[in-house]
Amino acid sequence: MAADAISPLLTVEGWELLSSLDPYSEADSLKLNESLRKAGHSPELVAAALTQSRLRAKAEAKFGEFAHQMLFTQTGLEQATRLSIAALHAQRFTTAGITSVADLGCGLGADSLAMASLDINVTAVEMDEVTAACTTVNLMPFPHAKVLCSQAQDVDLTGIQGVWLDPARRTTSTSGTTRLFDPEAFSPPLSFVEELADRGLAVGVKMGPGIPHEAVPETAEAQWISINGDVVEAGLYFNQLARPGIRRAALVIGRHGNAELTSAQKYEPAKQDAELGPISGYLYEPDGAVIRAGLVADLARSMGAHLLDEHIAYLSSDTHIETPFARSYKVIEVKPFNVKALKAWVKGNRIGVLDIKKRGISTTPEELRRQLLTGSGKGPNKATLILTRIGEDRVAVVVEPHTP
Repeated sequence: MAADAISPLLTVEGWELLSSLDPYSEADSLKLNESLRKAGHSPELVAAALTQSRLRAKAEAKFGEFAHQMLFTQTGLEQATRLSIAALHAQRFTTAGITSVADLGCGLGADSLAMASLDINVTAVEMDEVTAACTTVNLMPFPHAKVLCSQAQDVDLTGIQGVWLDPARRTTSTSGTTRLFDPEAFSPPLSFVEELADRGLAVGVKMGPGIPHEAVPETAEAQWISINGDVVEAGLYFNQLARPGIRRAALVIGRHGNAELTSAQKYEPAKQDAELGPISGYLYEPDGAVIRAGLVADLARSMGAHLLDEHIAYLSSDTHIETPFARSYKVIEVKPFNVKALKAWVKGNRIGVLDIKKRGISTTPEELRRQLLTGSGKGPNKATLILTRIGEDRVAVVVEPHTP
């Protein structure tokens, strides 16, 4: 976003206009644009105000009521941490007794906002001038927070006890943005984070949930977080921020509240042993955070359930076991995976809505659904299929989502 998309709002007239707007409505935006310009406001100010109004409406999902007093950029909002998750980051620092933190690569300041609200002295650092300007506005209610426009590596950390980082994980070119997967290609790279930790600072860093286990430093606690089944991040914590006796953790946030599964051991694929067994009364689909954290075998042992295949993240048990760490399904029938037979089953049971999940099978659910429903008569019934592999066998499991 260019500076002229923000600067008209950084005036008394601009801020008053933005504050006076009703909640954004796409259907009314053109009419409102015309009326504001007829009222004497410049086209630049009207465009800036309406853009911010639209972004504020989108930002409510991440920032709640705070969004109505903040400024945003489109890219910054897409990459911003949910305020509820930023509060968890901030709590790490307060629990460790850290009172001064540098938020390096702060973006729009979600983490800085959460830390400042807990009375931590925050130095928010952002290298993009427009984003830094937005962050300055966003942190204005907190006199113990300041914003620097600088590269993360250039900041003087004298007197700072803790550091939070959210490295840029995309690169921008003329053809658009590309996601980066190598932690050393991030800005700043993971090695810079480790250097800060080696200096004894309390360091935390937000990483993408796909970070490979072999890239997690030996000295870090790694915590994967999911919200309503969507894995949103992997946080790495060093020194005072790392909890004793925890190397890997899966924090699952959903309608049940917060639940966490942890392990004191480094992830080693060869040691992820759990009992194997057949498909029985109930099937369980572990949460994505549990899978990313390499805790599927741990979950199976804690539940008293068994794996269907040592390489596939599905569990089963004879009786139902309530757990916040997996979705559960009642098993109705187990069939060989055969498209022709499944098509006949769909037609014979008058199924018109078919939910398909799969692991360990290359078939895409969308293509298989199209194949099975084409010519089926699209009946009134609904069904759920789980496709998976058990050893060399491919199976289709007819299930019903289990409702406690």
